[in-house]
Amino acid sequence: MEQNKLSQTIEDYLSLLYVLERDGEPIVGARLAELIGVTSPTVTNTLKRMTRDGLITMDDHGTHLTEHGWVSAKDVMRRHMLMEWMMLRMLPWSKLHGEAHHLEHAISPEAEAAVYEELGRPQTCPHGNPLPGCEAAVADWVPLTQLASGQKVTIRRVHELAEENPPLLAFLEEKKMMPGAQATLGEILPFNQTISVEVGGQLVTLGFAVARYIFVEQHTA
Repeated sequence: MEQNKLSQTIEDYLSLLYVLERDGEPIVGARLAELIGVTSPTVTNTLKRMTRDGLITMDDHGTHLTEHGWVSAKDVMRRHMLMEWMMLRMLPWSKLHGEAHHLEHAISPEAEAAVYEELGRPQTCPHGNPLPGCEAAVADWVPLTQLASGQKVTIRRVHELAEENPPLLAFLEEKKMMPGAQATLGEILPFNQTISVEVGGQLVTLGFAVARYIFVEQHTA
């Protein structure tokens, strides 16, 4: 099966499977259904097609990308991230992810290579997530949930799974919680699972469920 013959639906699944497996998270049908916005039976049928086409394996050990699946998924992710960079000067940061889904399926390998060179061979996307093979570039960044009150940080990354939530991206953009922003951690309240972060002179309160997807670089004393 030619890699460029994959349908848009399959490529969208590959992107999510790549992120989950890269991060060591289990691939669960109900989670995929929620992220993609389809029913569980639809996910099941699509995963069966992907198994048939040699992109994934499904057995008692879980669902995993095959070698062919990994290669295909990395190609989709790279194209997606480069399309985000292409549109950065034209669209709001919070809309890049959604719009890139439309373009990632159409770009040719030749155009992809040209864009990559023109952009200066970026290691991350505009949201701070690593291009495939560049994971070391983000290895030292930690989620907000691992820090203590009073720490000063630079926001570096908004995780791919958070990108799947357009209203959340719009909120983060409105509050200036984007890669490159300077921030100071305020109150951390485990009893209601919230973290306060001061960014640009304003206090932003986040739930742990969101804060764990925002990665930062800690300032050294």
